[in-house]
Amino acid sequence: MTLPNIVLMTCHDLGQHLSCYGHETVVSPNLDRLAAEGVRVAASFCTAPQCSPSRAALHTGRHAHSVGVLGLVHSPFNWQLQPASAHFARQVKDGLSYHTALFGAQHVTRPALQSALGFAHLSPEAAAPALGEALRAYLSALDNQQPFYVEVDFTEPHRPYDWGGAAPEDSRGVQLPPYIPGVADSVSEFAALQGAIRQLDTGVGIVLAALDEYGLRDNTFVVFVTDHGLAMPRAKCTLYDPGIETALLLRWPAGGLTGDRVLTPLISHVDLVPTLLEALGQPVPAGAFHGHSFWPLLQDAPYEANDAIFAEKTYHTAYEPMRAVRTATHKLIVNFETGSSYDVPDDVRNGLIYPHVIARATGHRRPVELYDLERDPLEQDNLAGRPEVAELEAPLLQRLHRWMEDTSDPLLDGPPPSPFYAATMALLAGRE
Repeated sequence: MTLPNIVLMTCHDLGQHLSCYGHETVVSPNLDRLAAEGVRVAASFCTAPQCSPSRAALHTGRHAHSVGVLGLVHSPFNWQLQPASAHFARQVKDGLSYHTALFGAQHVTRPALQSALGFAHLSPEAAAPALGEALRAYLSALDNQQPFYVEVDFTEPHRPYDWGGAAPEDSRGVQLPPYIPGVADSVSEFAALQGAIRQLDTGVGIVLAALDEYGLRDNTFVVFVTDHGLAMPRAKCTLYDPGIETALLLRWPAGGLTGDRVLTPLISHVDLVPTLLEALGQPVPAGAFHGHSFWPLLQDAPYEANDAIFAEKTYHTAYEPMRAVRTATHKLIVNFETGSSYDVPDDVRNGLIYPHVIARATGHRRPVELYDLERDPLEQDNLAGRPEVAELEAPLLQRLHRWMEDTSDPLLDGPPPSPFYAATMALLAGRE
């Protein structure tokens, strides 16, 4: 078979906040066109509601706790992808002789170590339109004798929303999600978010236009995916659906991925790498990945759908350990330490909306949370511990515990020490 080119576009903090996912006030014509020309995954979920752990799982097909990324990789947190954990770029570069290129910030390891990820060409972080133009220049110089894997990691719509010169966008008004208070500050902040998404969409449009310009559209497998949910209260850094739902769009005309299709089965980030490998005609060794390929689903072939997906958080700005199992109808979250009702990362605390939700966020969480997603989609009514749900709660707890065992979750052995702790202990020992 002729190997396709692959363009994997990622972005920060978007969730599913696009017009093609039903948010009609968002101006995202290029991403909407990508969805209309390809496949949109309706029930796509990340494995962690913060950047580095989510991306580590996305690019390796293994949950973050098994590849060394239990928290953010930048200073002062300093978690790092384990050297033995093969990034997808390394797999296709070494195994299939792809030319590999990275545009933007990868955020799964320190910049000084990113050569180990497998990228032959590096282009620095920039605003989305500039990043798109850098990719256009790269494509113009290719000799087309070698398939390429290109990863474009857009920063938008990470806070601050005016990064790169983005201006607020409210030409279609502002539609607030139901978990956000309906106040003027919310409207203002979501207008700023919509502006950052519009700037992201412009960059995506430049990438797609460049593929057309150089005759690469038909045999290029395009994937657009975000790392986790919106940087909003009760979304980012939580295991509620607004924290773990993600946009996932795919297009590959030569591979049959066309036609404004919508997939409804549960899909996890850890499913993407095995899917891409199977699409390339490569073996997917048993046990190599925590996810499983949904390539048969994309080909309308027999497919065994996920009956559950799993998500985790261990560290973000602090030690915040929690794990979750989500089925099509229910969500069970286990909190391994006490804390406020839900975690709010620093970038969200500095926004306009947070003061309006402090009273809700500063209560005390319970060890177990159980939600009926059909009756209670906003996950407000915690059913855990009620006698009438005991026959549902116990199997979900067992399922979650079995997943932690199967994936060698270090949390089973107690609180895993952080790199910050290790560095501080080394400093202390050096004083003796």
